[in-house]
Amino acid sequence: MADRLKGKVAIVVGAGQTPGDTMGNGRASAIVYAREGARVLLVDRRLDSAEDTRAMIAKEGNEALTFQADVTREDECKNLAKTCVDHFGRIDILHNNVGIGDGDANVTHLEEAAWDRILSVNMKSVFLTCKHVIPVMRTQGSGSILNISSIAAVCSVGGLLAYRISKSGVNAITHQLALANAKYGIRVNAIMPGLMNTPMAIEGISKARGIAKDQLIRERDAQVPLGAKMGTGWDIAHAALFLVSDEARFITGVILPVDGGQSARIG
Repeated sequence: MADRLKGKVAIVVGAGQTPGDTMGNGRASAIVYAREGARVLLVDRRLDSAEDTRAMIAKEGNEALTFQADVTREDECKNLAKTCVDHFGRIDILHNNVGIGDGDANVTHLEEAAWDRILSVNMKSVFLTCKHVIPVMRTQGSGSILNISSIAAVCSVGGLLAYRISKSGVNAITHQLALANAKYGIRVNAIMPGLMNTPMAIEGISKARGIAKDQLIRERDAQVPLGAKMGTGWDIAHAALFLVSDEARFITGVILPVDGGQSARIG
């Protein structure tokens, strides 16, 4: 442990994960934050999955608390911020990790209900958590917010219309909040993951396409310029650690691709 987050309190929204063979982005980030000295509030819609993350953190001798919430609901976002302050006394880091793409399609085939749900989970949730955490950070005169976006926000992703729009919105929220809150000592940044070998991607897409996971992994690996291999949840976690730590104290409003060079193609 390098104690890069010693004395800090972090909220990780989406700290559980889809069951699968690998580590998800949110769980990996929560574990890394705890290893670096942070006390962590683990927020997830599925409390049992957040509890699994807490058990992993506790096994390493670190401290975390779980909180069940649907972050598309304002009252639950308000309560998660209050719970963090009541239990830990402050909020230094907000890590927004939730995101879905289920039911997405091109404009002529996308159902209205799928559009509404994707934008609510991926974009409205960021607005609501920030709305209730930022006042705490302003009172403290410090804080770091990290939003997990996607290279889909800047790269063509076929028929995933709602997902792309929602992640573009996350980038816009990040820029807006970074400028609006710099005077309060609050930094706001985002990471755009590329193709990742995480349970949500591999389990979900292989099932939706009706193909074996091994085949999907090979297909996705082949699309990555750097080493022809997808990233992992740990790659996101280590990039996140830098951005939320004091090492990045002069960095705000950054949208960082962590994608093995995929988004370099837009140049």
